[in-house]
Amino acid sequence: MPDSILRLENLTTEFTTPEGVIRPVNGVTLELGRGRTLALTGESGSGKTSIALSILNLLPHAARIAGGHIYFRGEDLLGLTSEEMRRIRGREVAMVFQDPATGLNPVLSVGQQVEEAITTHLDLSKREARARTIEVLAHAGLPDPPGIIDRFPFQLSGGMAQRVTIAIAVALNPQLLILDEPTSAVDVTVQAAILEDLRRMQDERGTSIVLITHDFGIVAQMADEVAVMYAGSVVEQAPVRTLFERPLHPYTWSLLGSRPRLDREVDGPLVAIRGNPPSLAELGTECAFLDRCPKALSKCRAEPAPELAQLEPGHAAACYNPVFHSQLQVPAR
Repeated sequence: MPDSILRLENLTTEFTTPEGVIRPVNGVTLELGRGRTLALTGESGSGKTSIALSILNLLPHAARIAGGHIYFRGEDLLGLTSEEMRRIRGREVAMVFQDPATGLNPVLSVGQQVEEAITTHLDLSKREARARTIEVLAHAGLPDPPGIIDRFPFQLSGGMAQRVTIAIAVALNPQLLILDEPTSAVDVTVQAAILEDLRRMQDERGTSIVLITHDFGIVAQMADEVAVMYAGSVVEQAPVRTLFERPLHPYTWSLLGSRPRLDREVDGPLVAIRGNPPSLAELGTECAFLDRCPKALSKCRAEPAPELAQLEPGHAAACYNPVFHSQLQVPAR
């Protein structure tokens, strides 16, 4: 991808658990262009958040990056010291976590938390930091920033708290913003407003975004490229419209078929994906989707899992028997 800001090459992240070593990120290669949005989607536990934590070097103590590279603006983040990574984290690369209730400190005011994000990287006076905080809160769409600045998280609604976490993340105008289910804790009206504000900020600042979500409606609205993950691996990657119009991997096809749609009969059944996701501690060498796949071949059981490969121009999938046909259509953007 020309002028890419982020590239993951064969990234592998391991967690040590009582059941053994698992790999929630298993040989992932991805690329994100400047000013564009890459959506990571898939069921819970597919490895989406583990990728984000790996990029920021925020993995828990029981986890480690076992292999691969993470290039940000051409520099491998895995070769940086802790201090060098601390200077990048928050200023150049920032993340909005899924739950604002846990992302905000309950004993610090909103203003203190935004100011801390700013003054950690900028040498500002107290007055300058407060003015910058009010400006950031206003830009994030919060009403009455001078009044909100002295409130505590428990005094905010879910939508307001999420906007505060976004304000903290974008306070220093990072080049890369990672959004982990940014609207999962708010109702649909607030969700639409937050997504619109994020699009506006991206257009104004040219921010590149990694969007983690299981909501294909949000993917359709926000993403330029989509990577579908399953059991720690990317099983399909394509431009957003291509993915909705022509999904190739049976898992992607099944996910899209399970969504409610306005052009279906009201009483018509949704397509369910049979079975359950596999345990990461018990993965074999074959395709992880094998036991749930409606299109599995004998080859799928006899051969190792297929590599992610270009099956059409700009459209990659890891499958021996891709769908190559679908009646699914892209939702309106």
